[in-house]
Amino acid sequence: MAQTGTTLPPQSEVPTAESTTAPAKPAATSADSELKSFILGEPTGDASIRPFSFQASDDDLADLKRRIRAVRWPERETVKDGTQGVQLELMQKLADYWATDYDWRRCEARLNALPNFVTEIDGLDIHFIHVRSKHENALPVIVTHGWPGSPIEQLKIIEPLTNPTAYGGSAADAFDVVIPSGAGYGFSGKPTAPGWNPARRGARHGDRPASHALDRDGRLARGSPLAPAVADPHVARRPGTGRGLRRRSPETSATCESF
Repeated sequence: MAQTGTTLPPQSEVPTAESTTAPAKPAATSADSELKSFILGEPTGDASIRPFSFQASDDDLADLKRRIRAVRWPERETVKDGTQGVQLELMQKLADYWATDYDWRRCEARLNALPNFVTEIDGLDIHFIHVRSKHENALPVIVTHGWPGSPIEQLKIIEPLTNPTAYGGSAADAFDVVIPSGAGYGFSGKPTAPGWNPARRGARHGDRPASHALDRDGRLARGSPLAPAVADPHVARRPGTGRGLRRRSPETSATCESF
């Protein structure tokens, strides 16, 4: 079933971390302020930056649980450890959790309480979260997820980065946080041809999603498991505009450097 998202007309102000406790509800005073729905993954031809929200249908959630419960399980592995792969018992417990205990509506509400946006880049709608700090002169930071992954993994760091004074830090430690969904991940469009490799992802994250935060001075890119493959092209595309790069990949330990 096709999933739909909802966008609003472009806004001049981006909410701060203090104003994201509940989804924004703009007044529909004219045709220009009406909600507009679209099919996720289908290009709209609109290159503007558009506020975004998402709500899964009850039918799709019920269908997902039905398909999880209907899985045909293989035989149990012949060893008592993980040397033959993920163990059957663990997978069955995970499936049971997804089918009976996991609350997507809670996650959905958490996402929609944040400032979400989409913008079309190279024919794909790219989704990103952008939360500004309440502190002036906060440094923009781009937080990229790896493979497999999604922006949901990064939600827990938004509040400490945007509101460091609540965690024992100072206003000078504050960041404006931009978290893109990679092409083919989350609410971003799905590529229909090869070429959306980590290098291209990193370079495109340096375009509109990053520029959305550049009304304040500086930028910092932070890669996740695929960095530096994702973060390095972003840096190269905008030389001199960043403050630092945090690298982390399976082959290397985390490092920080300026650029």
